[in-house]
Amino acid sequence: MTNMNDEAWMSLLGLAYRARKVVSGEELVIGEVRKRKVSLVLLSSDASENTVKKVTNKCTSYGVPLRRVADRESLGNAIGKPARVVVGVTDKGFGDSLCKRLDEKSRG
Repeated sequence: MTNMNDEAWMSLLGLAYRARKVVSGEELVIGEVRKRKVSLVLLSSDASENTVKKVTNKCTSYGVPLRRVADRESLGNAIGKPARVVVGVTDKGFGDSLCKRLDEKSRG
């Protein structure tokens, strides 16, 4: 069951996707992080340990904000796709807004 805060970030991510400001898939996202084209990375909480380590290290070394979200199904649903483990937001405005919404959600 999704609550209002979940719906807020999911619909914002859907909007970013429709504006073609989202990349998904581990290798694609990591490649875009390396090129400094990503302003936020979203990682599902059910990602494998190896994926978590790889994505976290890459985001840390390139100074890209990383946020954990519910699970791969909600991440996929937000962009109208099957389950996704890693999603990168390539637009700074969308990235900042998503960060803000997810931070508010984690505070309660």
